[in-house]
Amino acid sequence: MNGATGARLPSVDEVFSSLPRLKVAAFLAGCDEAEFKVIAEATDTSLSALSKAATQLEEAAYAKVRKGHIGRRSRTWLALTDKGRQAFAAHLDALEYLTALARDSVNASEQGN
Repeated sequence: MNGATGARLPSVDEVFSSLPRLKVAAFLAGCDEAEFKVIAEATDTSLSALSKAATQLEEAAYAKVRKGHIGRRSRTWLALTDKGRQAFAAHLDALEYLTALARDSVNASEQGN
């Protein structure tokens, strides 16, 4: 994949540029839906940072937020949308591509020494 062949290089998605959004998307990619506090604990993300990340993912149409109650206690659940899952998969592809480029550069540099 390079510009000489006319192939489009994969690009990272700026929505996932913050660590909390990246961690939330990675966690949600492995499930249909998860409760807010479970995500916070599993990703070691503060509730305030998770709230901000959820809002930003929702604004990008990458996540949906569902609110409800269990008994008298309110709960919030998050899920990736289909668009969010596709965007996250493309982001991972771009990161893998960049990682491969970096490894190739390191290997070429080491062989030149």
